Amino acid sequence: MQTTTPPLFAEPTPLGLLGLSIGCGALLPVAFGQATTPAALQTAAMFCLLFGGGGQLLAGLMALANKNALGGTLFTTFSFNWILNWWALSGMADGKFPDSHVIFAVDCTFLVIFLGLTYAMGFHSKLLFAFLLDIDLLYVARIVKDLTGAAALSQVIAWATVGLMVLALWLAFALLLNPAAGRVILPIPGPLYAPTAAEPAARPPGPHG
Repeated sequence: MQTTTPPLFAEPTPLGLLGLSIGCGALLPVAFGQATTPAALQTAAMFCLLFGGGGQLLAGLMALANKNALGGTLFTTFSFNWILNWWALSGMADGKFPDSHVIFAVDCTFLVIFLGLTYAMGFHSKLLFAFLLDIDLLYVARIVKDLTGAAALSQVIAWATVGLMVLALWLAFALLLNPAAGRVILPIPGPLYAPTAAEPAARPPGPHG
């Protein structure tokens, strides 16, 4: 009889999602133009480093140790982006701005990466697909704003950050509260599309048996 090895760690997805939501919350006053002082930028930078970067890095490494390649790759990759946010905000607080050409090139690369991950998440849940689609929208807005200079896109970026925070909180609470209550309090919809039998999908960032 074939036996399965139990996960090395408890499910790390809620940790990563809560860290992401806290990082988004710290960015909202900056994104909406309500906090632009050096102190505000430094404060947001620290939350980005500890929760956005540190929380997701820890969750990603734990997911990889649990042999969850898709969830681990997503969280780990995104964690370094939050560390970049910390570096950029800290520099801006001191009057030092990152090079726009490099940031633009990296944003384009991130968009390609997250488009691939969005497609993968569709095999697991419509809500996970929407979560990644929100990230795609955020990067599209950043890229188009850089190309056109359209100030209105700042609001799109800010509201996409709100959406990302809300979806992250929904998923995190669903993974924490549903098992604790023994019933579905916050539903997570099923797959958007199904994989072929010959190519089973990798495990999503969620609870596994």
